[in-house]
Amino acid sequence: MIASEYLVTSASALDALYDAPPWAAIAKETETLIPPYQAFVEASPYVTLATTGPNGVECSPRGDAPGFVRVCDEKTLIIPSRDGNNRNESLHNIVRDPRVALHFLIPGCGETLRVKGRAVISTDPTLTGSFAADGKSPRTVIVVSIESVYFHCAKAIRRSKLWDVTQHIARERLPSVNAILASVQWRRCRDALQGGFRRRSAKTQPPVVAEPPVAAQEPQSL
Repeated sequence: MIASEYLVTSASALDALYDAPPWAAIAKETETLIPPYQAFVEASPYVTLATTGPNGVECSPRGDAPGFVRVCDEKTLIIPSRDGNNRNESLHNIVRDPRVALHFLIPGCGETLRVKGRAVISTDPTLTGSFAADGKSPRTVIVVSIESVYFHCAKAIRRSKLWDVTQHIARERLPSVNAILASVQWRRCRDALQGGFRRRSAKTQPPVVAEPPVAAQEPQSL
């Protein structure tokens, strides 16, 4: 439990904990995609898209060949919304609240690029067709009007050793997709079973449900 006396509950209290940002941290922010920042976008094969909506904040990964996010002009980016799992949380959020944030990563580069702006979703066939790959066009594109851009320093990438291949984890060390799905379904079944027993009799203790086999257990922290 977190003691309430240690909670930071105001901007002034937060600011008192940290030094003022250095000059460069402020000066690097622009309202347009200047040529050096365009170079980051054009080299990036991966971006996370942050949105907000009635169910909270969403952060969605997007990836493709470097430059898949198109620089239309210094105030506009276009992102193809290719088929995925069809949950479409980000798209639903944009329809309700156009505010978005983007975070571009470039393999091997410590610095990253952050963009904030407002987005709309378009089905313009000229636009969707211009992003065709393997003979298939995305059903929609996300058009972002830029409000703020700045690069993020390399400290986080260096500390995480994200691009250091000696630190990469073998996929086999992590739970498989089937194990994750089995764990989710096991919990739902357990909760439904225990809930049913509670409803039948407040005096009856629900049965103890054994953990699933190791292969289907929940992911363990490494």
